[in-house]
Amino acid sequence: MRTWWVGPWLAMAPVVAMTPGVGAAQETRMEAGRQEVGAMLAPATLPEGGSAVSAWVGVPELGVAYRQGLAPGWEMGARARFDYLRLSTTAEVTSRVRVWTSGDWTLAPELGLGATGNPGSRYFDTRNVRGWFLRVNPALVATYSVTETVTALGQVEVAYDQGLSTSSYWRVKPLGGVGAEVYIGEDLTLSLLGQLGVDVFHGASRITETQLGYGVRLGLGLRLF
Repeated sequence: MRTWWVGPWLAMAPVVAMTPGVGAAQETRMEAGRQEVGAMLAPATLPEGGSAVSAWVGVPELGVAYRQGLAPGWEMGARARFDYLRLSTTAEVTSRVRVWTSGDWTLAPELGLGATGNPGSRYFDTRNVRGWFLRVNPALVATYSVTETVTALGQVEVAYDQGLSTSSYWRVKPLGGVGAEVYIGEDLTLSLLGQLGVDVFHGASRITETQLGYGVRLGLGLRLF
């Protein structure tokens, strides 16, 4: 048998395993993985090369999202939401950048850009408007590591829809919310987020109106890498 080329590699294996640099690097990666628990909102930004998918149910919408860490402190993603009360669907591309870290606290602004399609159903909202809308959604995400498996969440987002087919229509919905994301094993996390704010819109009546804005999300996330 041709074993002459296997011998040197087998001889090197114990040396590599005992090399302090290699062991330290592996331990560092494992420690970083433990500190970066989360998939839906946490961590504030995914580590470079990390990715995650998530889905949530709640009021007034359902949604799915994908996140990809591209560089230290920077990630890109995509998400889709379905507002089942108005039967509208929104698709967005997102970008998030970590700007501040102190101890267990991390802060990262996010920008989402996309489009919303609304058939104009009025069984729930009699002032709902049919058409296509440009969605601009700036947000700020804050996380705090409570334990190795629990992360407290804070989010402020200001979703703005500008009418494309109905240019006189616009809607802005600033919401602030808090919640938590919990690691439940097998790279899965469970999250809950509650939001309150205002919903301001300018519709066909050409009158600007304001009502209570709210949101509740119960989500399940999966870390792929």
